[in-house]
Amino acid sequence: MTFLHSLAAGLVSVSLLIASTAQADPSRVSEAADIDAFIHKAVTAIDAVPGLAIAVVDGDGVVLTAGYGVANVETGTPVDADTEFYIASATKSFTALAIAAMARRGELALDVPLSAWIGKTGLSPSLAESVSLADLLSHRSGLDNNPMAFRAAYSGDHSPKVMLALVAATVQRDDTPHGVFRYSNAGYNLATTLLEARTGRDWRAMVRDEVLAPAGMDHTTAWISQASADHVLAAGHFGDGLTPRVSPLQKVDATMQSAGGLVSTAHDMARWLELQLNDGAIDGRQVFPVGLIASTHRPLVTQDAEFGAYHRNGYALGWQTGQYGPDRLIHHFGNFSGSRAHVSFMPDRRLGVVVLVNEDLVAGELADVVANYVYDRFAERPELDAVYATELATLVSRRDRRRAGLATARAERAKRPSSLSRPVSRYVGTYVSPTMGTLHLDEAGQQLIGRIGVLSAAAEPYTDPESVRIELVPFQGEVLTFDGPDSLTFEGETFLRTDEVPVGR
Repeated sequence: MTFLHSLAAGLVSVSLLIASTAQADPSRVSEAADIDAFIHKAVTAIDAVPGLAIAVVDGDGVVLTAGYGVANVETGTPVDADTEFYIASATKSFTALAIAAMARRGELALDVPLSAWIGKTGLSPSLAESVSLADLLSHRSGLDNNPMAFRAAYSGDHSPKVMLALVAATVQRDDTPHGVFRYSNAGYNLATTLLEARTGRDWRAMVRDEVLAPAGMDHTTAWISQASADHVLAAGHFGDGLTPRVSPLQKVDATMQSAGGLVSTAHDMARWLELQLNDGAIDGRQVFPVGLIASTHRPLVTQDAEFGAYHRNGYALGWQTGQYGPDRLIHHFGNFSGSRAHVSFMPDRRLGVVVLVNEDLVAGELADVVANYVYDRFAERPELDAVYATELATLVSRRDRRRAGLATARAERAKRPSSLSRPVSRYVGTYVSPTMGTLHLDEAGQQLIGRIGVLSAAAEPYTDPESVRIELVPFQGEVLTFDGPDSLTFEGETFLRTDEVPVGR
């Protein structure tokens, strides 16, 4: 697969930028041109990422916004700086800022126990008395709620009433005491569910009113239906074959959630970076109170972890904190079913980068490599071309290993005999878990087909007795075990065969 026919769109974007900034600062034109040339080289070399969008911002404003490749291999629609990409967990910094803005006005308090304001919910009193919103937003609460996170992000099988009822499923993790960092979507889901019950505003309205509207991010939305109707929407892809294919699992409105639920564009994300670098000022105006944005950058919990080329030492309000080489880097990435987002900035160097790509199975790290190139280009790193020739060769090698590994695993699984003791038709039915939702098992060609909410997949044999393997989320196989004629276990929860619809739906 080649992208030569669509890369021209990116060249036009850069040419317009060069024409408008050449007289102001020729060095920025040179930097933009070098970045553009590297991206052309990178997407061609990797040959697995259909499309990419980028925004680069420094202390003087926007250096570059551009798009490359295609938004969808089936339509061939080119990517440009106004193409919508799903930013996944990079949403967390928006959600946290919305809540911090409400706290700044005195409408809520980040550091008081939840018990001070949530009223009667199913959350156990001991947890409510020990955990705060700041704990939930910085991943230091030690709490987990798999049913809530699964329904919000994957199955879409929920309503405000169901989500509030699921608060009761919140547990303290045995391996993560309060105050210790452990990344999880559950904290954000729990925080916004409780806030909606208290304020009457769901997380979408909070983020729209508190963040997107004042930021002037008019093409960023929590509604997939709105994005696909008004703009070109980049589809997630898998590059497990020689030609990328559209992922069978794409986001819908019901699976857009507070821990990962925005689509945005390179142009809008450039504004987001400007706001981070300028403490809430943009277009000559202070659109957020002085100090509010900066307050979300301060770490609330420590960690000591490596992620690719980055060292992570803390987590703030919706932001990872750490280092890239010698430089302080505040960042958040996101990925989901063929989409990958890189959002980062260096406050001391007043430089930020967003890279959005629509493949994240074999080459999603391209987003990070492009961002690293930008930082190294601005830092005038020696032997830059040689360094990044090696980086691209490493990505290609990793891509090939992943493709081979996926093919081998698929072939090995295909050899498995069925471990089911009864005809497939005997397992067909509707199974209900009060916490996880309703799982439908149907039969098609002597094969079980599982459906829960918007998720659907064919089951395949598994090695344990009375079990099947199913990828309701692509490339994340889960085991479904039949415990008898009328029950099964999935995701650690028991589902009972029934013809009834669970209460709350």
